[in-house]
Amino acid sequence: MKLHLDTEGKAVLENGMPVYLHEDGKAIPFDAVAALNKISALNGEAKSHREAKEALEAKLKAFAGIDDPAKAREALQTLTHIDQKKLIEAGAVDQVKAQITQAFQTQLDEASSKNKTLEAQLYQEMIGGRFSSSTFIQDNLAIPADLVQARFGHAFSIDAGKVVATDAAGNKVFSRRQPGEIAEFEEALEYLIEQYPHKDHILKASGHRGGGSQPTPQQHGHKTLKRSAFDALDIGSKQAALKDGILTG
Repeated sequence: MKLHLDTEGKAVLENGMPVYLHEDGKAIPFDAVAALNKISALNGEAKSHREAKEALEAKLKAFAGIDDPAKAREALQTLTHIDQKKLIEAGAVDQVKAQITQAFQTQLDEASSKNKTLEAQLYQEMIGGRFSSSTFIQDNLAIPADLVQARFGHAFSIDAGKVVATDAAGNKVFSRRQPGEIAEFEEALEYLIEQYPHKDHILKASGHRGGGSQPTPQQHGHKTLKRSAFDALDIGSKQAALKDGILTG
């Protein structure tokens, strides 16, 4: 492209703009103002592209060493699936834990129930059996063993496999025959009977116990209740009757 000159060697102008001849021979005026504006616009656009390119390059630095983007995306998807699987498995583990806990709690409740049953059986065997076979009750009391147990059974418990009695103050009953030792059942029961305020209501007449000539409880004018009527009472009523000195006749 070259400046178009007339026959006098002067620049040819068109609308105040110099005309240039292009390689194909076509004469086209050159708009310098428009060209400058366009150059300025292109410079601004180039700057924007450069800044965007620099920002993108900065982001790409985090992925340096990744030569195959497709494989990288595939790996990311795999990791995402693994994370989701872990979350699912974590939820399943919690569910399994809950099921195991529930099953264990059920077994624990069953074991606790069986333990209570065994404790009740052990109590009846070790303590109830002693009441039913007690020679002290047979020889000295005017009421049967089950009524004695109903009134005094709460004072006996099992401690370290041994029957132990406690008095009204909650203190263990110790032997007077063997100082320092826990009283055996017969001695402990005798002690509790001696401390019982209404003992005269339940002791046999002196003639039946040997020695002495104490009058019978009936001779003292105490109330009596037929055994059949007494047996029909619940445990609380039986204890109240014994406490009030009502005898079975």
